[in-house]
Amino acid sequence: MRPKILIVDDLLENLISLEAIFEDFDVDMVRAFSGEEALKQCLKEDFAVAILDVQMPGMNGYETLEMMRQRKKTKYLPVIFVSAIHQSDLNIIKGIETGAVDFIPKPIIPDILKGKVQVFLDLYMQRKKLNNLLAEMEETNLNLKIAKSKAEIATHTKSMFLANMTHEIRTPLNGVIGLSKLLQKTPLNDEQQELLTIITTSGENLLQIINDILDFSKIESGQIQLEQIDFDLKGLLNNVFQLMKFKADENGIDFSYHMSNEIPIMLSGDPLRISQILMNLVNNAIKFTHKGRVEFNVELVDKSGDSVRVIFKIIDTGIGISEDGKHFLFKEFSQSENSITRKYGGTGLGLAICKNLVNLMGGEIGVDSELNQGSKFWFRLPLKEAKNRLIENQKHSGNVPKNLKILLAEDNLINQKVAKLTLKQFGCDCDVASDGLEAFNLFAKNNYDLVLMDMQMPEVDGLQATAMIRVHEKLQAQNFSSYIVALTANAMAEDKQRCLLAGMNNFLSKPFTETELSHILIEAGKRVGKNQ
Repeated sequence: MRPKILIVDDLLENLISLEAIFEDFDVDMVRAFSGEEALKQCLKEDFAVAILDVQMPGMNGYETLEMMRQRKKTKYLPVIFVSAIHQSDLNIIKGIETGAVDFIPKPIIPDILKGKVQVFLDLYMQRKKLNNLLAEMEETNLNLKIAKSKAEIATHTKSMFLANMTHEIRTPLNGVIGLSKLLQKTPLNDEQQELLTIITTSGENLLQIINDILDFSKIESGQIQLEQIDFDLKGLLNNVFQLMKFKADENGIDFSYHMSNEIPIMLSGDPLRISQILMNLVNNAIKFTHKGRVEFNVELVDKSGDSVRVIFKIIDTGIGISEDGKHFLFKEFSQSENSITRKYGGTGLGLAICKNLVNLMGGEIGVDSELNQGSKFWFRLPLKEAKNRLIENQKHSGNVPKNLKILLAEDNLINQKVAKLTLKQFGCDCDVASDGLEAFNLFAKNNYDLVLMDMQMPEVDGLQATAMIRVHEKLQAQNFSSYIVALTANAMAEDKQRCLLAGMNNFLSKPFTETELSHILIEAGKRVGKNQ
C-alpha cells in the first residue's frame, strides 16, 4: 500500500499546485478544504505526513494542529505548515510551538518542500516495516507459545502414559521376580533350579528394559534430578563388581577391577547415577565378550583443592566396533550394527542414557575400539572430595529388627504374597490391608512402627491414607510418628515427590530387592528404637 499525504488548503488551485509538486512521488494525495475536513480525513486514513495551510476560514491551521495533537492517532503525525504569512518569525515560532515539524513560506520552492517531505516518507516507511516486523514477531511468539503448549501437553501425556504403563507392567513383574527369587531358596533339583534362573533372569531383563525407557523419558522431559551426596567410591565399585561377577562367571570370562590409591575414598556426587552408568557399560562389555577378560579401572585425572576429576575405563576383549558402527553409539534406539540388534537384543537406549547422564554431571564419555579387537569405553567426571569421612554404607549398618509392628497396604493379592514372604525371610510378620481406608482403620487401632503403603488402591489411595494417618498421629499427640514407605509400582520423579509431600518417609519401587527392603526395616527400627 502506497503512503498517503494529507494536503489542507481552502483554495483548490493551491491543492492542485501541491499535487503537481509530488506527481513523481509514489504516494496518494488526499485533499481537505478546511481544518474540520482535515480532522475527519485523519480519522479515516493513516497519513505519512500532512501539509497544512495556516490561513483558512473557520478553523485555521494552528487550531487544526492543536486538535490533531489531542488525538492519539495524529498525536505524532509530522505536519508542515505552508503559508504566505512570513513577515516575522513570530508565525514560524507559533507554528513550531503548536507542534509542526517545519514552516515553509509561500511561494513554495518545490525542491525544498519535496526534500523535507521525502525525509518523513522514509521515516514512515521504516516505521511501517518495523511495525510489520513486530507484528510478525508477535505472531511468531504466539505460534511458539502455542507450539510450546502443545509440546508440553504432548510431553505430559507421554509421561502419564509411560507412568501408567510402567505401573501396570511393574505390578505383575514384581510378582514374577519376587516369587521366583523366593522359590530359588527352596529345595529344588538342578533342572528346576535352571528353569527358575531363566525365569528370574528374563524378568530382570524385562525390568531393565522398562527402566531404560523410563530413564530416557525422564531425561528427555528434563525430570532427572542429580544428587550431591557423600559416598564411598571403593564400596560403589565393589558393589558393581559383585553384582556383575555372576554374569561374567556364566560367560566364562575373567573379570576384575582396580581403583587408583591416589583417588580419595570418600567423594561427593550422585552415586546412584554413577553406578547406573558403570553397570550399563560393564554389562555391555560382558555381553559382547565371548572369551578373554573384562576389567574396569578408575584413575585420577587431576585434583585441585577439593575438586577431583576421575576417569572410569571399561576394557574388554570382545567383538569390538567398526568405524561405521561408532557413529551409531550413544544415539537413541540404535546399536552399532543391525546384526548386533538381532543377535544380542536390547533397546539401544543404554549408551544414550549413559551419555546424557555423564553430560548432566558435567563429564565426557567416549570409546576406543576396533572390530574383533575389543573395546575401551571411558567416561570422565568432575567430583568433589567429601568432607564427611564416614563410610556411606554405614548408614544402613545394623541388624534387621524382628519385633517391628508392620502394616502392609496393598490391593494386589500376588504382591501381598511377595511382600509377606520377603518379610518372613527377615523374621518379620505383617498385617495386610487391601485398600487405604482399611489401612487407616487398622493403623488407628494398632499404631504400627512401619507402614508399607501402595499408592494406587481402591476407595482411598495411598496418598490419602497417609495424610489421614498423619492427622491421626497429631490428634493422638504421639511421641513419635510411624515410618511410612511408599511400596509402589509408580516410578516417576513426581510420584516420589507426591509421596513425600503426603507425609511418607521413603519410597521403594516395585520390583524391590531384599537388600532394599532390609535397609527400610533397619531405618524403621532406628526410628522407633527397636534395632537392639
